[in-house]
Amino acid sequence: MKDTHRKMLSGVFCLLIIVAIFGGIAMKMSVPHMLNTIMNTAHDLLLNTVFYLMGICVLTGALGKLFVEFGVVDLLEKLLKPLMKPLFNLPGMASLGAVMTFLSDNPAIITLSKDKKFASHFKKFQYISLTNFGTAFGMGLIVIIFMISQGFYTEPLIGFVGAFCGCIVSTRMMQHFVVKQYPKFATEYAVVEETPEEHPQEIKGSKSAFLRTLDALLDGGKSGVDVGMAIIPGVLIISTMVMILTFGPNKEGVYTGAAYEGVEFLPYVANQLDGLFRVVFGFTDPHQIAFPITALGAVGAALSLIPNFLSQGWVDSNAIAVFTAIGMCWSGYLSTHTAMLDSLGYRQLTSKAIISHTVGGLVAAFVAHLICLVVL
Repeated sequence: MKDTHRKMLSGVFCLLIIVAIFGGIAMKMSVPHMLNTIMNTAHDLLLNTVFYLMGICVLTGALGKLFVEFGVVDLLEKLLKPLMKPLFNLPGMASLGAVMTFLSDNPAIITLSKDKKFASHFKKFQYISLTNFGTAFGMGLIVIIFMISQGFYTEPLIGFVGAFCGCIVSTRMMQHFVVKQYPKFATEYAVVEETPEEHPQEIKGSKSAFLRTLDALLDGGKSGVDVGMAIIPGVLIISTMVMILTFGPNKEGVYTGAAYEGVEFLPYVANQLDGLFRVVFGFTDPHQIAFPITALGAVGAALSLIPNFLSQGWVDSNAIAVFTAIGMCWSGYLSTHTAMLDSLGYRQLTSKAIISHTVGGLVAAFVAHLICLVVL
């Protein structure tokens, strides 16, 4: 009986929120214009943004697979190993996770951590912090290449440095929270490595360099299609909502139901906190706050905002660097951390991971802003 009442209250509460949000938008735009704007915005995003991002995902996926096939990933792992312990308090093996998530997406770190040989190098507090560590590099190559395709070159590299710093903060904060809540995890290993006999080596057939290249490019391209398909809901749902809350009426100041019209709610909020955003992020336009808000749920959706921001003249070099930093570091962690920690078996620590990564993303943005003040 109690469960029934809870569900009813939950349903009423949900309806009240939906009516309040869309009712408020409709009061300003009118219901027909609001509905037309939602449909037209989603349609335009699908045709002009999603397929563009999917193209980038396919190409970067192919490149990433090529790197794996011909040992570039192994080379990067060995080069990065010395940084793992002093910076992230992680074993050198974790560098492989950073490279794999950078070339693909957040869940790659979970796929890797399921390998018992890989996981055996980690103590439990380090193993759990892989969620934060891997997320900070998720879709990194896609974010950087997208920014470069928009005509920015130095700024994405500055953003990468910011994301790197944010990752250090997020990973170490998460480790601190885990050890504080579960002190024994500081000494316990995540898994016990199995004996080599239990893993007979797979005998690989010899292939020519041409066939290996062709297979890697096609397999990587297919994985890019999967990533491109996965970002569609985030772009269409989250970006459409964010754009309605970000943009205003057309140039004549009237609503027509066209794509990218809105009620300018987020810029209004940003104006009230203008001083804070200028100091922390260096934002010069209130519309820019839409990017980090969107990146909380999906970095692909956040990237879809950039072309329109550029056409409106709302972004500068500092904003691109900050967007790259916070986009890489956060990379939609609110929509992935719960599932990632659940797959590791530590769902109860989700709130700690989210808090740590929120701080890490803010640090990433702040560092990128500071570097821009010195370099640009």
